[in-house]
Amino acid sequence: MTNTPILQLEKVSYEYRNKYQTVRAVKDFSYEFFKGKFYAITGKSGSGKTTLLSLMVGLDVPAKGVIKYDGINLKEMNMDKYRRDCISLIYQDFNLFPLLTAMENVMYPLKLKGLKTSECETLAKEKLNMVGMDETFYKRYPSMLSGGEQQRVSIARALATGSSILLADEPTGNLDTENGDIIVSILKNLAHNNDFCVIVVTHDLEIASVTDVQLNLKDGMLVT
Repeated sequence: MTNTPILQLEKVSYEYRNKYQTVRAVKDFSYEFFKGKFYAITGKSGSGKTTLLSLMVGLDVPAKGVIKYDGINLKEMNMDKYRRDCISLIYQDFNLFPLLTAMENVMYPLKLKGLKTSECETLAKEKLNMVGMDETFYKRYPSMLSGGEQQRVSIARALATGSSILLADEPTGNLDTENGDIIVSILKNLAHNNDFCVIVVTHDLEIASVTDVQLNLKDGMLVT
């Protein structure tokens, strides 16, 4: 683990407003996230977890406070580039392209970067192998894969972006216990052995218990 945070939030707040009320979804959240560590953000429904994730991935802008990536204020960055190259989001429902094979799904972000097809194939195989998927899976479509296998392809696709930060939103929510444990093990390994910063948003305290750091949100505030 390096001594410099890869993602830094300083007194970050966010509000939802309508003509009837103002809801402070995140309140003065401050924390530093490092590569090589596995984090969990927990809290009840409505605690601010999803809003905080949206802020970190750059889909929303804080009402107050600063978010920095590798020491640079996100306000000074090209947000499309940040979301494409610096941070990857892994979804509960996998979000794979149904008409693309496992290999093609992982190749997709590489093609967006303009790499040659041969380079895309080589890197896609590498990323699929990192999550325990060999050549027997390469040409299978999502409908031919189990939920756990689809989530592994989703993680491989996130790795293919080249980002340092992996954000996972309830990544085991649609999986049985066995496959959920496999996914958590993969994410933990990516943090500890491949130097990624891995942040899991989850309501599952069993998953949180195997991470390095547990951050609990209540009413938009960090309480632990």
